[in-house]
Amino acid sequence: MPLDDLYNSVFVSFPDFFLQQIEILYSAENVGRETVLRSLSDMPKKETKKEKTVTKTTGSAKSTGKESTENAENEAKKKAATQNANNTEHPPPAQISKLKYTGGPHIKKDKRQNSSRFNISKNRELQKLPLLKDATPAEREELFIQKIRQCCVLFDFVQDPLSDLKFKEVKRAALNEMVEFVTHNRGVITDAIYPECIHMFSINLFRALPPSSNPSGAEFDPEEDEPTLEAAWPHLQLVYEFFLRFLESPDFQPNTGKRYIDQKFVLQLLELFDSEDPRERDFLKTILHRIYGKFLGLRAYIRKQINNIFYKFIYETEHHNGIAELLEILGSIINGFALPLKEEHKVFLLKVLLPLHKVKSLSVYHPQLAYCVVQFLEKDPSLTEPVIMGLLKFWPKVHSPKEVMFLNELEEILDVIEPAEFTKVMCPLFKQLAKCVSSPHFQVAERALYFWNNEYILSLISDNAATILPIMFPALYKSKEHWNKTIHGLIYNALKLFMEMNQKLFDDCTQQFKAERLKEKEKHKQREDNWVKVQNLAMGNPQYKQFATLANSERLGNPTTPNSLND
Repeated sequence: MPLDDLYNSVFVSFPDFFLQQIEILYSAENVGRETVLRSLSDMPKKETKKEKTVTKTTGSAKSTGKESTENAENEAKKKAATQNANNTEHPPPAQISKLKYTGGPHIKKDKRQNSSRFNISKNRELQKLPLLKDATPAEREELFIQKIRQCCVLFDFVQDPLSDLKFKEVKRAALNEMVEFVTHNRGVITDAIYPECIHMFSINLFRALPPSSNPSGAEFDPEEDEPTLEAAWPHLQLVYEFFLRFLESPDFQPNTGKRYIDQKFVLQLLELFDSEDPRERDFLKTILHRIYGKFLGLRAYIRKQINNIFYKFIYETEHHNGIAELLEILGSIINGFALPLKEEHKVFLLKVLLPLHKVKSLSVYHPQLAYCVVQFLEKDPSLTEPVIMGLLKFWPKVHSPKEVMFLNELEEILDVIEPAEFTKVMCPLFKQLAKCVSSPHFQVAERALYFWNNEYILSLISDNAATILPIMFPALYKSKEHWNKTIHGLIYNALKLFMEMNQKLFDDCTQQFKAERLKEKEKHKQREDNWVKVQNLAMGNPQYKQFATLANSERLGNPTTPNSLND
């Protein structure tokens, strides 16, 4: 059969949406489009009632002509065999069965391809129900509930993706219809809908997540390590979309919803944040934020459970896929904190957010973490000193990319710092900056020197130049010999700015630095002279030659000891 005719025949039997999924599935095994279509065309089709009755009525006629039919089939098989033996240039097209593909070499993949395991429903035969828009107002609620219950049926997308395609399409169509129905209609969310909707959401989404397929900690590279996507996403996406529209509907009543959206529900929702699929985490982030906004009684519990996730991440596992999303939610929550800040919130900043800086995989969530810290300092400037001292405590020693991230966050903090708070931390802060400027890693030195391009930071430095310049001057002067030429220009720019701030102070620092370098040279020369004196005194000792001979023999591997040493 030609490929176009083959595609048309398969397209009639299967929806286009699932054909796309099937082609994606088999593309991983390098199976061509034609092979997939031929496999689908060979799948056994379900007999209708009419076909069964025709089979019964014609059964007797078939049995009478059975012998003649068998003889004809044998002759046809012999002819086909001879033709295949002669025609070697055009082999028959390869075919794959529904369950097993045996053609081609099987290449073992390191990356796990399976996604979450669902409790597949035993009865998966769904009947297409009438459209909600065609139902009468009296029948609409009951039909809506029936469709929600239909969507509680779970299908297999992992072990056998090609199974139950017809019924999967029925569920997908029902979910799509309900999303549109809730979005564009008013007065459809009645008291009877709440338990059904939340039960359907729980059945479809709350499950045990599989182990992560990506490395953890510093080995994880978000640009290189691709996440494992959920195979059941065609249904999961619509379930998330429906539940989100359900929560955002003007008809939604939190007083009714709180009977079913309780602490257990929230805890199960938070566990899903460890999903590897970023699409799922994005939906979860929005849904949790809506729940936090609508259910006041759950706010403290949500914050507490997020804290527990962070504690486990920091001190136990150092691996969690949803830290960035949780911090993004907290950023908007912190923005809405009332003043003055509660002690609970200050403890969260110092005991949770700051220790998050020491985890190896900081790069995955650092922008969201820095935003949360800055939000706290804008709310309460008095927290600036403990925050900066905490950052200096966790400052990386040997990980240069992480050091650049710390410098980025430090500049964001200095952009919002109060001048009075700046004076409390400027000494330890600029001692660390001096180390960064002297770093042989050019990106660290470059990022630290960019602070002198920030006008607000420059004004703070200018107001406190008498304290800061003596700290920074030696590091800046020594860095003029840095191996990277880009650093030279930034160094001269910083020195020029200091000179313009206070010419006399700059000259004093120059003279002091030169005097200290002269003292260091004198100390070094004196140290060398002392060693020469020690060596000369040793050579004047009568036993010097004997000990020198012994040392040489040991160095050459000869354990012989001079006889004179034994006397």
